[in-house]
Parts: sequence; C-alpha cells; structure tokens
Amino acid sequence: MTYLAKPTLHHPDLPTNTLGYTRRDYEGAVSTLCAGCGHDSISAAIVRACFELDLPPHRIAKLSGIGCSSKTPTYFLGNSHGFNSVHGRMPSVLTGANLANRDLIYLGVSGDGDSASIGIGQFAHAMRRGVNMVYIVENNGVYGLTKGQFSATADRGAKSKRGVVNIDSPIDMVGMALELGATFVARSFSGDKAQLVPLIKAALTHKGAAFIDCISPCVSFNNHLGSTKSFDYVREHNAAVNKLDYVAGQKEITVDYAPGKVELVTQHDGSVLRLRKLAGEYDVTDRIAAMEYLAGHYAKGEVVTGLLYVSLDSPDLHDYLNTVEKPLNTLDDSELCPGAAALQRINAALR
Repeated sequence: MTYLAKPTLHHPDLPTNTLGYTRRDYEGAVSTLCAGCGHDSISAAIVRACFELDLPPHRIAKLSGIGCSSKTPTYFLGNSHGFNSVHGRMPSVLTGANLANRDLIYLGVSGDGDSASIGIGQFAHAMRRGVNMVYIVENNGVYGLTKGQFSATADRGAKSKRGVVNIDSPIDMVGMALELGATFVARSFSGDKAQLVPLIKAALTHKGAAFIDCISPCVSFNNHLGSTKSFDYVREHNAAVNKLDYVAGQKEITVDYAPGKVELVTQHDGSVLRLRKLAGEYDVTDRIAAMEYLAGHYAKGEVVTGLLYVSLDSPDLHDYLNTVEKPLNTLDDSELCPGAAALQRINAALR
C-alpha cells in the first residue's frame, strides 16, 4: 500500500508546545479513509491531545490490529514507535511490549470488529490484567473493509444500508470494560472533539487500563436512516453524563464552563479531571452505579457519553507482577542471569 507523506515544511509561526513541537509534528501520513470518516476525527483528537500534553513522540508506542480503524495509526504520530499486528491480537502484542519496556506510553487503537469479534478474548484479558495502556475502539457497528456487514456491536433492530435488520444482541464494550476491571472507562463520539480530546488526555495520564469506546460513523455503510451509529442518531440521542476538562498537575487550574456543580478528581500523577455534572449526582468512582446507569439509558435508546468510571488508586500489571522498574532492554547480564544460587532460592520458595 502506498501512503502519501505530508510536506515536512510548515509555517514558521505555527504555535508550539513546551517541547518546541508544532501540532504538525504529531501528525502522520495523509489519510486514505473515506472523506468524512469519523476515524479521521479521532486521529485529529489524538494529535491534539498529545500536542497539548507536551508528550515527546518517541515516548509513545501505537499498536493496532486489522480493519479501517487499525489503519489510522498511520495517520497520526508519525515519529512514534508503531506496530500493526494480526487481526484481533493487538492487546497481547502491546502487553508484551509493555512488560519489556514500561517507560513508553502505550496507545492501542482497534475497531468493533477487531476487538468485539475475533479479538474479544484479547480485549478481555488486557482489561482484567490492568495493562497500563490507552485502549481506543473506533466503533462504527459495521465491517467497513468487507462492505458493511453488521459487527458485534451493532444494535438489535438497526438497519443496514440495504435495509437488512440486525437480529442479534450487541456486545457493549463499555459494559465489558467495567465488568472486567478497567480503571478508566469512557465513551465519546467522533463528532464531539470538545468532549473527546480531554478524555484522551486524561486516559494518556491514567495509570492502568484506560478504555475509550468512541462511536465513529462509517460514512459509506452506516450513516443512514435506521442506523444507530450514524451522525444524526448519535447527536439526537446523546446523553452526556458529564463535561470534562483536563488540567495538568503543573499548570494553573482555570475554569471556563457554564455555572454548574463541579467535581475535582485528582489522578495518581497529580493531574486533575474537572467534571461538571449533568446527570444529577452521578458518581464517576462508583463502578456498579455506572453499570446501572448505562443499562437504564440504553433501554431508552440513549447513547451515554463522557467519563463513566475512574479509579483513583489503580495498580497496573507491573504492580501485580512486581516487575523491576528498569526496562528489560536496559538490564545487564548479571541482572538477567544472576546465577545458580539465585535459581536455587527461587526453587526453594516454591516448594
């Protein structure tokens, strides 16, 4: 496949972050997706989030599987580490990379076919193990590369472009993430950058398994009347549970929201999530309440978006396994092979 490279030169007066990078430095190749695809909006949100967080591109590792969504890492963070894995196997490849080098920021991008069908087991184990990663599912409810068949996340009763009605129950990725133990769970809409960018920024700084289900309409096969993943449907049925702002720990805290109840949620790294509640006394730290809230609004045909759950004290896979703090590729021979005496002590401890 041929990718179109963007020009390396840009206007000298483009705004820069504290690292001296412009937003263009976080972009990738020119997108070959359909014009208007929601996935491109998600790519733009990732670019903006990383730029505003002042993340060095070389510290980010982006991984994906197979599908339209899994092509998108080509279109952002062109100067970062990248790996395009086998269909549905992105989580296990990312887990291995994470265990080998914990110093990188891991971003997994997948789709509803890649994660809710062939890769559902991989998704489940990444969430329950607490892999320190951001897991974004670009969810359009169809298999776009194979001409628009229903995916496992398509709602029962939804109609395809040809008028076929889906008779299967959908897999709710958000519900699964909550049930499996993810410590940051959110849903957003590719057409709502004001909500999506702060969610991505918060997820990138969260320790543990951070999951974002992003409704991303397929303009070719699932953006018509009768689809529950279309731009019009999501806009008309969007039930935002809160409005989110991300404030880095070292920066001055400011507010530009309309009057309303505000809750401050401080994450492990000192960054602050500023929530303006829209859904009564919704508590983002109550996992069970989040499940009940989702189920109730799904029964009404509403798409709940926003930060749905976050754990304020979230261990990750390295904590569970008690791994060394240094990346494995920095260990010398004496640390990797400590000798027969060390092996004997390990064996004795297991008897």
